[in-house]
Amino acid sequence: MKTAAWKLRSKRVNRSLFGDLSLFFLLAVIGAFMALPLIYTINNAFKPLDELFLFPPRFFVIHPTLSNFSDLFHLMTDSWVPFSRYIYNTLFITGAGTVGHVLLASAAAYPLAKHRFPGKGLAFSIVVLALMFSSQVTAIPNYMIMSWIDWVDTYWAVIIPAFAYPLGLYLMKQFMEQIPDALLEAAKIDGASEYRIFWSIVMPNVKPAWLTLVILLFQLLWGTDGGGFIYAEQLKPLHYALGQIIQGGIARAGAGAAVALMLMSVPITLFVFSQSRIIQTMATSGMKD
Repeated sequence: MKTAAWKLRSKRVNRSLFGDLSLFFLLAVIGAFMALPLIYTINNAFKPLDELFLFPPRFFVIHPTLSNFSDLFHLMTDSWVPFSRYIYNTLFITGAGTVGHVLLASAAAYPLAKHRFPGKGLAFSIVVLALMFSSQVTAIPNYMIMSWIDWVDTYWAVIIPAFAYPLGLYLMKQFMEQIPDALLEAAKIDGASEYRIFWSIVMPNVKPAWLTLVILLFQLLWGTDGGGFIYAEQLKPLHYALGQIIQGGIARAGAGAAVALMLMSVPITLFVFSQSRIIQTMATSGMKD
């Protein structure tokens, strides 16, 4: 009886109005602190040159202007390669790399999670080991491989390495292991093929995982400038072209501030819209044996 009364009392304390307000205030402060870089970037994009070089710098813009965006527009139209070409290159690399990785990682993770075959443990150990290596470590081996197959200075030199992103395979495998085996066995008894089970049962139930992969790969590929793989100007992505504007010196500081906002806006917008879908799916797709 005493234990039940103590539990009831602790439950009431945890759900008190003061506790809820304190938690809300703490989360609001942390959220505002994390939003400061974004707010500062937005303000910089609308600052005139005299405010950009003001010392000490001011956080908020005093006299907002659109001149930075107009200067950026003129710089883009004066480029000898049409700016639409840079946009197409980025969209193609980002779209193909993201879709290809999600499909390949999902197809590879399914047998690792739900089938038994010789070398399964070794294959997964290699995937886990690959998580330890950063892109800088594998840059030279990747370049050598792309050079051997004559893919340097092509889109595929950036897209194909993105297919082998080890975090995606690891994430999909861990999520697929949570699907009850009884559900898959019931589908097999009903006559469903492995492909039908994969597309109609497995993939819908691991929706949070591949939505997360879409965000991660999109941000990774959206920010690429081609590195040492793409040299032709007509194949360069958008990040490279905008980066050249930033490196134009003091005279292009205003356009550079507008560029920083443009580069941040697309990944942040994707994350904002996808985050609600991920949270909603995670809350409604839990399954247990």
